[in-house]
Amino acid sequence: MASQGMHSPVEQFEIKSIIELSAGGYDISFTNSSLFMLLAMVVGGVFLASAMSKREMVPGRMQGAAEMMYEFVADMVRSNVGNDGRAYFPFVFTLFVFLLFGNMLGLIPYSYTFTSQIIVTFAMAAFVFVGVTLIGLVRHGLHFFSFFVPQGAPKVLIPFLIIIEVISYFVRPVSLSVRLFANMLAGHTMLKVFAGLAVMISGAGGIAMTGSVLPFLALVGLTGLEVLVAALQAYVFTILTCMYLNDALHLH
Repeated sequence: MASQGMHSPVEQFEIKSIIELSAGGYDISFTNSSLFMLLAMVVGGVFLASAMSKREMVPGRMQGAAEMMYEFVADMVRSNVGNDGRAYFPFVFTLFVFLLFGNMLGLIPYSYTFTSQIIVTFAMAAFVFVGVTLIGLVRHGLHFFSFFVPQGAPKVLIPFLIIIEVISYFVRPVSLSVRLFANMLAGHTMLKVFAGLAVMISGAGGIAMTGSVLPFLALVGLTGLEVLVAALQAYVFTILTCMYLNDALHLH
């Protein structure tokens, strides 16, 4: 039973306490998830600080990558929020870098992917949801609620449309969190399964040893795909944040 547990594809998602802590009867231990959140912030910060420390006229690889990342997020904010979004660019850029490095660090063997935990992704999505809602209320006051009344709709349908709009609005943090969580969970589980299959076939020896090449090649391909998915999911989470921010600022 123990050996089976060691090779379980879901074992990699287990949250383990590193430093046991409690306060008021609540468990606030520093876990492997907390550690990799901290690492994502540190690695992302060190990368950006190192890349821009010299600021050469002809950028090197690191500076070029950092500038490309900056311009990518800046263009995302401009395209989806407009000039009003400039005030919120630091938050959006920080969110993108945090998710990108968190997802990428999770691809390192024996590391941990904190975005594979629904509680983490939901907390981030809820923070974004509450934040943009407060921005909308502060900016527009009670006029913010006109967002739930579709323009040009027949009056007889307005009560039903308002219900639909309210439900779809409050579903936003759920869809935003589940999308990120599900993609990272599924991808890492598949990687673990193929890695275990390749090791198992290799351990059989003989002709089976040759057959392990196929799972190994599939593993390499899946790893490349997971790198793409890790970047794509950071992008999707960030661009949806920009779209929600645009709705709060412009009510359309």
